[in-house]
Amino acid sequence: MRFITAFALPLLAACLLAACDKPPEPKAGASASPAASGSLATIKQRGKLVVGVFSDKPPFGFVDEKGQYVGFDTDLGKRFAKDLLGDEKQIEFVVVEPASRVPFLQSDKVDLILANMTVTPERRQAVDFTNPNLRVAVQALVPEGSAVRHLDELKDKTIIVTTGTTADLWLTQNHPDWKTLKFEKNSESLQALANHRGDAYAQDNLVLFSWARQNPGYRLLPETLGDEAPIAPAVKKGNGELRDWVNDELARLGQEKFLLKLYDQYVRDQLAPGTDPSAVIVEGGQWKAKGA
Repeated sequence: MRFITAFALPLLAACLLAACDKPPEPKAGASASPAASGSLATIKQRGKLVVGVFSDKPPFGFVDEKGQYVGFDTDLGKRFAKDLLGDEKQIEFVVVEPASRVPFLQSDKVDLILANMTVTPERRQAVDFTNPNLRVAVQALVPEGSAVRHLDELKDKTIIVTTGTTADLWLTQNHPDWKTLKFEKNSESLQALANHRGDAYAQDNLVLFSWARQNPGYRLLPETLGDEAPIAPAVKKGNGELRDWVNDELARLGQEKFLLKLYDQYVRDQLAPGTDPSAVIVEGGQWKAKGA
């Protein structure tokens, strides 16, 4: 896929996850609002939008040194709150893991998921996706000195995955005989790779590009695990009102190139110079597959 090969992996020295001081545990997600209904009237009456986000997946959702939620997805959520409720602070962030995103919607713990969620047929049966805001593919990251050069060479290796991710689902469906080592958190998976507990880590390539740039000594295998796919916000199944509002909002934000601003702030420096932003973001929610 040309989108992948256009990226480079400049490796800049930085601390590994284990060596970095862990930021204070954010408080906002500690007490999620019970029975958070996603209807617009209920959200407005409540006075806050309850959004599920990642806390350990830069540049999309993470916690900064001040203990604040930041990132591409997180800032998009703040803008949603501002335009829906009049103030970006009228938002409650609830930390989710890949495997908990769907259950949190189904149990009304959150109104909306903004946690780098790839659209798949299986997930469409469980939740309603809005129009997309990103495009992504899954790849595998290996140590620079690894003898593995192609994806099929991993069949006799141990592949680290984060439970509930697209990589986990793809490997389960397509290579159930391959050995995987699963963790609940992205940060745990990356730490396992750094500790040589597996031979490769399969994950969304944008996350891998970011981590490899900050941590020298890793490279991506050229093949993708499946096709390029859209990433989109998600709402509870049947919540057409909130889904339609988000779609209209993404269209409005597209007119001011808001996603491009978030790309410039959080993503651009993680990728090779000259990378076309349209290879990453889907401005205005208008998805068009590569080559279409």
